[in-house]
Amino acid sequence: MVIYSEPFDKKILLDLQTHYFGDMVKGVVDVVEKKIALDAEMHADLETMLLESGSRQENLWGINLYPEMAGEDFLEFDSLINIRPNQGNRSRGVEDPAIRNTIAEIVNSLCK
Repeated sequence: MVIYSEPFDKKILLDLQTHYFGDMVKGVVDVVEKKIALDAEMHADLETMLLESGSRQENLWGINLYPEMAGEDFLEFDSLINIRPNQGNRSRGVEDPAIRNTIAEIVNSLCK
């Protein structure tokens, strides 16, 4: 598991994808601190790592990255940690378009 707050080479994802799932890398994005934790079997492990580094839970959203895909197929908004009715998100996806947009911007700014 690793946290990135500075841009990194997208090629790193190709190595990470083989650790657990073969074609996908799980990630958790902090939409306020603009950092991403990558490479765990469960989003909850990445969430815990970010919480321990000072992030706030309400700012953390789970995603999946598909390094060999491009465009909309590269980023998927799907994680059990996203289910949080107290924030108005009742599904595994990220229902708020503004939050999805922020996540995509952060991923694109960090993953070059």
